[in-house]
Amino acid sequence: MKKLILSLLASMAFALGMSSGAQAAEGGIPWDRFPMERLTDRTALQNGAKLFVNYCLNCHSAAFMRYNRLRDLGLTEEQIKNNLTFATEKIGETMKVAMDPKQAKDWFGATPPDLTVIARSRAGHAGTGADYLYTYLRTYYRDETKATGWNNLAFPNVGMPHALWELQGQRAAKYVEEKDPHDPSKTHHKFVGFEQLTPGTMTPQQYDAAVADLVAFLQWMGEPAQNDRIRLGVWVLIFLAFFTVIAWRLNAAYWKDVK
Repeated sequence: MKKLILSLLASMAFALGMSSGAQAAEGGIPWDRFPMERLTDRTALQNGAKLFVNYCLNCHSAAFMRYNRLRDLGLTEEQIKNNLTFATEKIGETMKVAMDPKQAKDWFGATPPDLTVIARSRAGHAGTGADYLYTYLRTYYRDETKATGWNNLAFPNVGMPHALWELQGQRAAKYVEEKDPHDPSKTHHKFVGFEQLTPGTMTPQQYDAAVADLVAFLQWMGEPAQNDRIRLGVWVLIFLAFFTVIAWRLNAAYWKDVK
């Protein structure tokens, strides 16, 4: 339990900012809506698991998720072992990272947090944690003033480089100066779009779909039983509605001769 609480706190710290200059997404751009239908699409979840292992698990762990739990996504142990585990990993082990925490802190300024519950930790009034992650992973841009060479619209001054840049390509953010409506003597920069600097291996549509799959897996990983819980909840509501009708008719039959 103590480890789970520490993981949740670390994930929240990552989402809120690795540096003192980080800003909350509510104060920046609005979050895009994550396509929720991905959560019930096993093919999307399987692809998300593949992306997670290939691009996230190099730095981030998922210490509360075991590889064999991926059987819930329709994968066999053989498929998991051959496609989603490293040579030294066993099917019953948790998704740990080989990176030395001390080296990670030296490189990134902070130890990359565990991602088991990252989607659950970032929900806010601007949207769900999935909305935030979906926006965050799609709004990276080149910024040579930063140590990593990258910045992010949803997470200004982010300390994490763009892990998926080869898929998306490199982009620059375009801004225009606008006068402050409350004080004409002041101006501010308004974001107007991205400029593609180098192409990625995916089209923009393919990249958005891949990010949606990855976020769906992160959301599923935070609560693997979520879909089962929702299905069970529907049946419970149906049962309660049916039982309410029966109870209503029994009550009417019981009191019909009482004056």
